[in-house]
Amino acid sequence: MRKSRLESFSDGVVAILITIMVLELRAPRETTWDALRPLLPVFLTYVLSFLYLAIYWNNHHHMFVLVHRVNGTILWANLHLLFWLSLIPFATSWLGENQLAPVPTAAYGGVLLCAALAWLALESAIIADQGRGSVLREAVGSEVKGKVSSAAYVVAIGLSYVAPRVSIALYAAVAALWLVPDRRIESRVAAESDRG
Repeated sequence: MRKSRLESFSDGVVAILITIMVLELRAPRETTWDALRPLLPVFLTYVLSFLYLAIYWNNHHHMFVLVHRVNGTILWANLHLLFWLSLIPFATSWLGENQLAPVPTAAYGGVLLCAALAWLALESAIIADQGRGSVLREAVGSEVKGKVSSAAYVVAIGLSYVAPRVSIALYAAVAALWLVPDRRIESRVAAESDRG
């Protein structure tokens, strides 16, 4: 099966999710700068969630440059990832509207954790299909960054009940960790482009 359909569908889903999130931002009725102050937590949560979706989209693109075909397992693993990403607008809205409340903070982290685990599952499905000599396998190695991210989400979820600000800071730190595309994959993408 060609990978282009999977990529196009994934691109469309991420675009829709970003659109849904921005539609949740409500303009104030007042026309002063002070009217924006109560919306700041909602806006900052939107920015963080936008960053996460952008990171997933960007890394998905880079990873699939190294994929030459997809099978049913990869399709389902990709849909599994998209399912968790589709919950980001809901978690964003709940967290933004309930500033630093423990349960929405934990739920936000839970969605991020499940998306991270789904990413690792997708990566594993691709590597299993490509075999031991997989270019992606060589690029990701032992996937330390993904494991550290998942551990940070678990810690942040636990802390959300006692220190929600620290949880939010951890979510932002993980996003910062992934903001630059994975250089291991970047180098393989460049090598693949040179060959093509």
